[in-house]
Amino acid sequence: MQIIIADRSHSIYASTICDTIAQAAEVRGTGIAKRKPEYIITKMENGNAVIALDGRNFAGFCYIEAWGHGKYVANSGLIVHPDYRGQGLAKRIKKVVFEHSRWKFPDAKVFSITTGLAVMKLNSDLGYKPVTFSELTDDQTFWKGCQTCKNYDVLQRTNQSMCLCTGMLFDPAIQQDKKTKKKFDKNVWKRLKNINQVRLSKKEKKS
Repeated sequence: MQIIIADRSHSIYASTICDTIAQAAEVRGTGIAKRKPEYIITKMENGNAVIALDGRNFAGFCYIEAWGHGKYVANSGLIVHPDYRGQGLAKRIKKVVFEHSRWKFPDAKVFSITTGLAVMKLNSDLGYKPVTFSELTDDQTFWKGCQTCKNYDVLQRTNQSMCLCTGMLFDPAIQQDKKTKKKFDKNVWKRLKNINQVRLSKKEKKS
């Protein structure tokens, strides 16, 4: 199984990807925005997609969208072919596309809206936190992408304040602060431990 950054050569899988997304939406009965093959191909050509292949067989896919002049990035369209589900492939694809997003847009906030509990768990493992829709991008082009979702009327009625999807956000600034604090706490503990050892050593010498 290969999980790689897609390019133009993978455009032959675009229709299969769109069909798999559409079929998943029907089976699950929940909101999944549909996409056209042309849109998927554009993502591949721009290096903004990840594809999983078992030999020449399509196994899974996910793509990147940038909004608000690159301030926000979404990992969208995560799908695994029925023949490869239940093998942990979605988690592997999600990890690769997330890392690719962080590499291409290091300062961008990475967000996701989903109705799937499995995707929420994957997001949580990567450091995403649940947020209100007001904390996500206000780029209307993104929200128009929800028009093909069966629950779009809910989004309209609430003026984009809520839907059946849960919004989740990874903020690199907050994550960096956490890393800095963790490193600081570790260094402080190390210094305190050293000081304590010196005191014990002096005490032993006096005795």
